Amino acid sequence: MGNTFYFDWEVRLEEWLQGILGSAGGNILGFFTLFGESVFIVAILGFMYWCYDKNIAKRMALAIAIGVVWNPIVKNIFVRRRPYMDNPGIKCLKPVEAGYDIYDISAQGFSFPSGHSTNSLLVFGSLAHLFRKRVFFITAAVLTFLVGLSRVVLGVHYPTDVLVGWAMGAGFIFISEFMLSKVDKKILYPIVFAVSCVGIFFCRTDDYFTALGLMGGIFVSVFFEEKYVNFDSTRSPLQCVIRMIGGGVSYYLISTALKLLFGLMTPDDAQAVSFFFRALRYFIASFVVLGVYPMCFKYFDRIGGKKQTSEESDQKVSGKI
Repeated sequence: MGNTFYFDWEVRLEEWLQGILGSAGGNILGFFTLFGESVFIVAILGFMYWCYDKNIAKRMALAIAIGVVWNPIVKNIFVRRRPYMDNPGIKCLKPVEAGYDIYDISAQGFSFPSGHSTNSLLVFGSLAHLFRKRVFFITAAVLTFLVGLSRVVLGVHYPTDVLVGWAMGAGFIFISEFMLSKVDKKILYPIVFAVSCVGIFFCRTDDYFTALGLMGGIFVSVFFEEKYVNFDSTRSPLQCVIRMIGGGVSYYLISTALKLLFGLMTPDDAQAVSFFFRALRYFIASFVVLGVYPMCFKYFDRIGGKKQTSEESDQKVSGKI
């Protein structure tokens, strides 16, 4: 299953890197792959939205939502096998799914392009673009490079996977910012979601339907929050900790409960039903924690700490949200 295509220099470079760094070096670089993981991305976006500045987070969220949906769409078009699957000289030092056979492509996923590379550039690149400070640009460049390098050294991506992943991340930041400056989000969000649904017709991997559900939940929650909640940002460390813990726990409990419920409702041989429920589960979970959960913040604020109002945070970033 899958397609095999690569340049000879990619294999030679990957074998050389693994040869000079060894397993120890791979494990060290493997740490940096965490900065491209979905959990880390969600944590950063959650902090920006629930605590620091929800308007900055909304701008970041559009680019990230587009990226996490279109990366698996491209993966399902090219269905490229991972480097170690076709090159005995390349070792898999850290599989995507540790509990499965490393040669099970349905579990380990496709190689092109690198989702970690796209994610890392989307998050750190967005922060650098929005804050426009040297420290953010330097941090974005270093961490994004190390994430991409780690994916090559670990043997799970070709260099071209990483390069295209970076290009997609940068492109999605530019596209999202351009669209936000030209189109009202009440029109933009439905159009982006509708176009992103094209993957329903040919994508057969969980990551696409997960991402599509998240995109829908994010978009709907933005409208819901602005109309019915309108919470204030905060710079209080105590309130930030409470909001982050509450959000993380809420998301975990809701997602787990929905997974069990939908699992009982899905026949073992009904893949299409499974994909639908997966998208629905992530839609509901993301909508609740981003749109409904902030209703609790007015109670959290009573604990104390200076609040950062939405009007004040609007001044931090120019441009219409």
